[in-house]
Amino acid sequence: MTPEQTFKITGMDCAGCARTIENGVSKLDGIELCELSFTSETLRVAGSTSAESIVGRVRALGFDIQEPADDENDLAAKPIQAPLNFLQFMWSRRDTRLALLATLLILPGLILHEFLPGLGFENPLLDLASVAALFLAGYPVALSAWRALSINREININVLMTIAAIGALIIGEYTEAGVVMVLFVIGEALEGFTAERARGSIRSLMAVAPAEAIKLVSDGCCSTFKEEIVPIKSLAIGDRILVKPGERVPMDGTVLAGTSAVNQAPITGESKLIEKEIGSGVFASSINGTGSLEIEVTHLAADNTISRLIKMVEEAQEKRAPAQRLVDRFAKYYTPAVVVLAALVAVVPPLLWGSPFFNPTPETTGWLYRALTLLVVACPCALVISTPVSIVSAISNGARNGILIKGGAVVETLSQVQAIAFDKTGTLTKGEPAVVEFKAAGCQALADETCAPCKDLLALACAVEARSEHPLAQAVLETAQTLGVADTYPAAQNVQSLTGRGVTGQVDKNVITIGSHRYFDQAIPHSAYCSDITAVDDQGYTTMLVSQNDHYQGFIAVADAVRETSKDALAQLRLADVNHLVMLTGDNAQTAAQVAAAVGVTEVQANCLPEDKVSAVKNLLTKYGTVAMVGDGINDAPALATASAGIAIGNTAQAMETADVSLMGDSLTALPYLIKLCRAAMNTIRFNIIFSLATKLAFLVLVLLGTGSMWMAILADVGTSILVTLNGMRLLKRQF
Repeated sequence: MTPEQTFKITGMDCAGCARTIENGVSKLDGIELCELSFTSETLRVAGSTSAESIVGRVRALGFDIQEPADDENDLAAKPIQAPLNFLQFMWSRRDTRLALLATLLILPGLILHEFLPGLGFENPLLDLASVAALFLAGYPVALSAWRALSINREININVLMTIAAIGALIIGEYTEAGVVMVLFVIGEALEGFTAERARGSIRSLMAVAPAEAIKLVSDGCCSTFKEEIVPIKSLAIGDRILVKPGERVPMDGTVLAGTSAVNQAPITGESKLIEKEIGSGVFASSINGTGSLEIEVTHLAADNTISRLIKMVEEAQEKRAPAQRLVDRFAKYYTPAVVVLAALVAVVPPLLWGSPFFNPTPETTGWLYRALTLLVVACPCALVISTPVSIVSAISNGARNGILIKGGAVVETLSQVQAIAFDKTGTLTKGEPAVVEFKAAGCQALADETCAPCKDLLALACAVEARSEHPLAQAVLETAQTLGVADTYPAAQNVQSLTGRGVTGQVDKNVITIGSHRYFDQAIPHSAYCSDITAVDDQGYTTMLVSQNDHYQGFIAVADAVRETSKDALAQLRLADVNHLVMLTGDNAQTAAQVAAAVGVTEVQANCLPEDKVSAVKNLLTKYGTVAMVGDGINDAPALATASAGIAIGNTAQAMETADVSLMGDSLTALPYLIKLCRAAMNTIRFNIIFSLATKLAFLVLVLLGTGSMWMAILADVGTSILVTLNGMRLLKRQF
C-alpha cells in the first residue's frame, strides 16, 4: 500500500458528515484506503491520489481542511481552544449565523400557527417570514444535499430534510417547513457543539505539559549553571533542566540532582506520591513536590511520554468498535430505504383505499404530509452518533486515569471478557528479588529487627554482596540499608565467585561465604538447621546460607516480592464477576503456588515456556470465549497477541506500542477500573441505540396514525440526538 496522507477536517457536525466525506473521497481515482474519524476529525488516505485532489473533493462536499502546524509532531505546540458557549459556537460559522436569523423569522409563525392556532390569526407576512426562514436556514442543507447526490450518488440526512421541506412548501405548510429546517440546523449545530466538547477532552490532555522549561546552561568557567527559560521544543536530549517545587515536569528525563516526591497521576493514574532521587526517571507532565530537581532530558518534546500518550489516544478513536461499524453499515442502507418507504406511504393508501393524498380538511391529515413527516422522523442522527461519542469518552476517561486503550474494538472486547491470564514476574510480582526472611543461628525470633544476631548476619552478607555481581546482591543491600546495618562492616576484600554455588570474601580477617543449600550440604556443616531451611525452601523462596570461617551463621531467603496491590486488584475483579483468573509462569510449582496463594488467582500453570503460555491462552479461549492476557508487553508478546486483548503493565515505549491496552502505572490497580469502564461504555452504547430506535418507532406510529407533525418529529430527533450524546459524554468524568 502507498504511504498514507493525513488531513484534519473541519466543519463536521455529525457522524453522517464524516460518512459523506469518506464516500466522496473514496470515489476519487487511485484511492486505496479512506477512513475518517468524526471524533478526532482525522482523515487518513492511502493511494496515488494527490493531496490537492483530496482537498478539492473535501471542499466540494462543503467541508474544509485545517492547515497543518509548523511541526505537526509537536503536540505541545498545538493551540488549545477555550470552550465556546453554544451561541458563540453558532455565531462562529456562516451557515449557523443564517440559522440564528431564521430563528427570529420563524418565531411569529410558530407561536401563532402551531402553539396558539385557536387565535385564528392569519397574515400573509407570517407565511412570507416562514418561507424566508426556510430559505435562510435551508440553503446550506439543500446545497449539501445536492453535493451528496451529484458527487457521492447517495441519499443522506440532508437529502431527506430537503425533500421534506420542499414537500411541505408544495402542500402549503409554510410554517412547518420553516420550523423543521431551522430546528434541523440548530440540532446539527448542537451535535457539533457537543462533539467539540468531547474533542476538547482529548486536547485538554495537552494542557498538562508545560510549554516552557528552565534550562541550566554552563557558564563555561566553573561548575555553576545559569538559568534560561526556553520553549520545550528547543530542548535536546542530554540538556539539563531545573524543576522547582510545585512545578510540572516539562520533559521526560533522569534526575541528576535533588530529591522530591512527585505526583505522576497525569500519566500513570497513581494517587500516591512517588519518591524521586538521583538516577530516577521522571515523566513529562508529572507534578514536582517540595524539592527542586535537576533533570537530564532523555526524550524530545515530540517523543516524550505525554506526547506519545496523546497521539495514541487520538489514533485510538479511529479504530471503530464492531458495534460502530454495524451501525454505520445499517445507516448506509437505512436512509435510502426510508425514502422508498415514504414514497409508498404517500402513494399506496390513496391508490388502494382512496385515502386523501393532500390535506382536504384541518381535521384530516393527508398521506403526502404523513410521508414527509416520516422522512423527518427517520433521520438517523441519534443512531449514528450514539456509538462514537461513547467510545471516545471511554478512551478519554481511561487516558485520564493512566489507561491507554487502543480503539473502540478493544473497549467492546474487554466488556465481554470472561477470563484473564496473568504473567507472574513483573505483573503480579514486582519482578525484582527482595529479602523475605532471614534467621541467624543464634536468633530467638525469626526476622526480629531487634535481634542482634540477625542484624549481624545481614551486615556480614551486605559486606560481601557490596563487591559482588551476584544477581541477588541488590536485594541484600537494600534490606541492610533499610535496617541501618549496611555500614556495620567495611566492604569485603578478595571477593570471589563460586560459580553456580555462591560467593566468598574476607571481612575483618574472617572468611564469609554465601552459598546455595546444595553447596552447604557438601562443604559446610549445618544439619542442625536443615529443618528451618527446608521449610523456607518449600515455600518457593531462594535461600542463601551464610558461614563465617566455615561455621554456619544463618540463612537469608529471597523471593520476587508480590506487588502490594495485586491481591486487592484481583479481589476487585472477582467482585466485577471476572471469576477465572489464571497465572502463567515459568517458575516451579512451589514458587507459583506461594505467589498464587498470596494474590488469589483461581488457577495456576507453572513451568511455562513462552510457547506454553501461548497454548495456555488458546485453551482458555476455547473454554471461555473472550480472554485478556496481562504481561509486561515485551517478554509476553506472543501470549498478549494470542489473547482476545493484550494488556501491558508499565509505561515503557514497547509496552505502549505492542499491547491493546497499557496500564501506565506500575501496578494492577487500574485493571478492575478498565473492565468496569469498558462494560459501562458498551452498556451506554446499547442504551443509546435502543433509545434512538424506540423513539423513532414511537413517532413512526404517531405519523402513520396521522397524529404527528413535522416540527414535533424533528424536535424529537434533535432531542434524542442531544440526549444520547450527553449520555455518552457522561463517561468522560465517571469514576469506577
